[in-house]
Amino acid sequence: MAQRPFPDPVEFARLKLVERVRGVFNDVSSGETPVPPSDDALFAKDTPIRMVHADVVSMMVGGMAALLLQMLHPHALRGVLDFSNFREDMHGRLRRTARFIAVTTYGNSDDAETAIARVNRIHSGVNGTLPDGTPYSATNPQTLAWVHVTEALMFLEAWLVHVQPDMPVAEQDEYFRQFAVIARKLGADPVPETKAEAQAVFRAMRKDLRAGPEAREIAELILEGKSPGAVGAIQPLLATAAVSLLPPFARTMLGLEAPGLAALPSKLLTSGLGGTLRWAFKQKV
Repeated sequence: MAQRPFPDPVEFARLKLVERVRGVFNDVSSGETPVPPSDDALFAKDTPIRMVHADVVSMMVGGMAALLLQMLHPHALRGVLDFSNFREDMHGRLRRTARFIAVTTYGNSDDAETAIARVNRIHSGVNGTLPDGTPYSATNPQTLAWVHVTEALMFLEAWLVHVQPDMPVAEQDEYFRQFAVIARKLGADPVPETKAEAQAVFRAMRKDLRAGPEAREIAELILEGKSPGAVGAIQPLLATAAVSLLPPFARTMLGLEAPGLAALPSKLLTSGLGGTLRWAFKQKV
């Protein structure tokens, strides 16, 4: 009787790694499966937004940095505090955000539009008042602009630091033009279309930022709250990398120390982990 071929141990390890990563970003218990890439997505294959958003590690690092910056905006912070279960289920919130990015970047354009419409419906019910009596709403175009700009800048910066430092400026600008498509559909305004425009919007909106105990509490949860499974094991590494991306003024406002000597080993390990996952998912830079 012919013997069954012995499985390739390298390929077996690759597939197990892919399975574990997909399990982190999909709610397997509810039957959720990875978003299948579509030829009818909002963005064409091999374009900057699809390359940047495909890198698991740099997206986690950039996403954490973006959240830290978003919590400095009083309206964004209050929306999280009043309408989110972020404190109780941080991982679930982050997983849902990651899925939204996956659907709008890679999914069928109809599915992307459905996901955007759903977020807009949710935002329409998120409103209230700040402690000083100022009204806030998740549909405020400028609040949405801050959320968008911080995400775009930090996702791209993490990619530049950990994956492709020599990414041409033209491709970086194309990334902002592509991401602007989603931002406009969500109601953000202003929406930058180049890196220089994004940096200008970021500087202009700095005057709207505030720091306080609640922003620091959420920042501590983002950086130190334990996620389940493999993500929890590498969270300190990702946290150090995320804090390294923040501008000095933001670290000061959030009461965070600059990583100092810890930045180099964190960068080396984060970049190495990212390379391993790109190998596992057969991604090319």
